[in-house]
This record gives sequence, structure tokens and C-alpha cells, in this order.
Amino acid sequence: MQTLTVGLAERSYPIHIGTGLLAQPDLLQPYLPRKRAAIVTNTTVGPLYLDKLQATLRAIGVESFAVVLPDGEAYKTGDTLNLIYDALLQHRCERSTPLIALGGGVIGDMTGYAAATYLRGVPFIQIPTTLLSQVDSSVGGKTGINHPLGKNMIGAFYQPRLVLADTDTLNTLPDNELSAGLAEVIKYGLIRDLPFLDWLEQNMDALLARDTAALQYAIARSCQNKAEVVAADERESGERALLNLGHTFGHAIESGMGYGNWLHGEAVAAGTVMAADLSQRLGWISDADVQRVRQVLQRARLPVVSPDLGEEKYLAYMGLDKKVEGGKLRFVLLQQLGRAVVSGDAPAELLHATLRACVA
Repeated sequence: MQTLTVGLAERSYPIHIGTGLLAQPDLLQPYLPRKRAAIVTNTTVGPLYLDKLQATLRAIGVESFAVVLPDGEAYKTGDTLNLIYDALLQHRCERSTPLIALGGGVIGDMTGYAAATYLRGVPFIQIPTTLLSQVDSSVGGKTGINHPLGKNMIGAFYQPRLVLADTDTLNTLPDNELSAGLAEVIKYGLIRDLPFLDWLEQNMDALLARDTAALQYAIARSCQNKAEVVAADERESGERALLNLGHTFGHAIESGMGYGNWLHGEAVAAGTVMAADLSQRLGWISDADVQRVRQVLQRARLPVVSPDLGEEKYLAYMGLDKKVEGGKLRFVLLQQLGRAVVSGDAPAELLHATLRACVA
């Protein structure tokens, strides 16, 4: 097991990464002072891991009940969120009752937002079960739900007390979801860690083959990068925005195609190619750099061509991006591979050229 720390003063918390962690009650015990907990999971993950987690909790004298939600991005809504509130109220949960998120990014985001808002804040533990949630969404305290007009537009910054990333849960992950998680892993190399990008290019086959050592290294390196960024900029007023490489375009794809039709990581991958293309048009990176971005994403079995929503539809959805300031679009772009910047200086004609060049 490896342990990293997200350094946020009195709200700092550990990230444990390793195999067999779901069966280690001593990792959870310090964060469960009361003998009661609520577990939020979904119809896919629950049958696989809920019994094991509840047995681990019973070993330390903690009784739990489960809220089992429908699975998928399409259910990351206010209506589904109310199912969590309903269960918490029906079980008379108090401010000391922790919520444990057992699932991928959708479950983590919704459970975190429920924890931030139920009784104005209850403890929250993340047990991510997908690669994407282990390397990205479980760390950093971004929580929320989608709105029909925009992804993740309703939410709160609310940090967990603990992140427990058991790599054994990746054994049941579908291949396309493993690839979707690799999109976020590759992102760290592109924005701030070029040696990690080199390592990913050399070890992609091992990652796709689910080699335990390779996966644990990639998860730990990704979490270390994210922990450093979050510690420096918890509420995304500066550097943390760089973690959104490809997301402005990617969220437009998810919204335009209908939530769940493209996995988040798939949309981010296609969006990352668009961001690289726009960076090249600005004269910051070379054609060879753009090709390198495409190739590493293709090797991860990710899409590198975006759906043709139409330029105006792309612009409309991107206008709802959280980085917009004063009505002006701002993009995370690459000044060079391994160094990203947030820029609002992309001329309209270059943006339109990217939107034409990168779609099917």
C-alpha cells in the first residue's frame, strides 16, 4: 500500500492506494467514530463490493445501510440526489453519520454533494472503484450534479476525510471504462509531468493488460500530481483550472450527445485533441506534438475525433463552462508538452478552424 496526503491544513486527508484495501478495517476505523454509516453505491458496483465493505465495517462494530442508485451519467441529477436525502432522513441520520461513496465518479460526486448539503455538512469517505475516479474525481473535493444545460454546473467544494483506492476493484472494470480512466492519467503528463507522459508511452500495454504494479504506479503518480495542485489551489482560482485540459470541449460533447452516450474519459480524450490542435494553431506546439498527443490517446483505445455537433452548438455549450469570465471563453491549452496554461486569447477564426478540423 502507498499513502499520499492532500495537504489542506486541518482538512488534510490521506489517499491509500493498494490491493485488498476493502478488507482492511483498520484503514477505515479512525474515520468512523460513531457506530453507524450510510453507503451510497449503484446497481453495478453494489452487487460486487457492497457485502465486502459492510462486512469490513461490522468487524469494527459499525452498522451500515445502503442507498443503491441507478448506474450511469444520465442519473447524475437532482432527482437521483433526492433519493440519497430521502434515505438519510428515513434513517434519521445525524450530523455525525458519515456518507461512504462506493463507486465511480458519478457516485462520488453525488455522495459528496449530498454530504456537503445534508444538515449543512456531514463526514464523507471516498472508496472509488473505477480508474477515472481513483486518479481524478475522488481527490480534491469537487462534488455536484449535472443540469440539462451543462455538466457539473451545480455543486460544492467539499473534501472527503479519506480516499481508499483498492486496485482490486479494477479487475471488474469494463475495458472501455479502463480506457476512459487513462484519459485523465494521460492528462497529468500533458499538463505538468512530461517524464510521466514518457513513462505512459512506454508502459501503455501493461496498463491495458491491468498489470497491478503498472496500475498502482500510474494511480499514485496521478494522485500525487492532483494532490499538489489541490493543495496549492483548492477552489480553482488559478492553477487547479489546468486540470481541465480537454474538458471545455469534452463537456460540450457530453452535453451535446446526451449524458452517458460518451463516457467522460472518452469525451475528455477527444477534447484533449481539440485543445492540442488549437494550441498548434496558436503556434505554441508543433504538428509532431499534436500527433504525439493523438497517438498516446489512440494507444489507450480512446477516441481522437469528436462528434460533429455543429460549431454553434459547441460554442453554446462551451459558453456554459465554469472557466468563462466576463462572457469570454477560456481554454486550457498546451504551451508545450508538459506545460499547460489557461488562455482567453484564442482568436475566433482559429477556434472555428479547430471545431471544423477535429470532428467526424
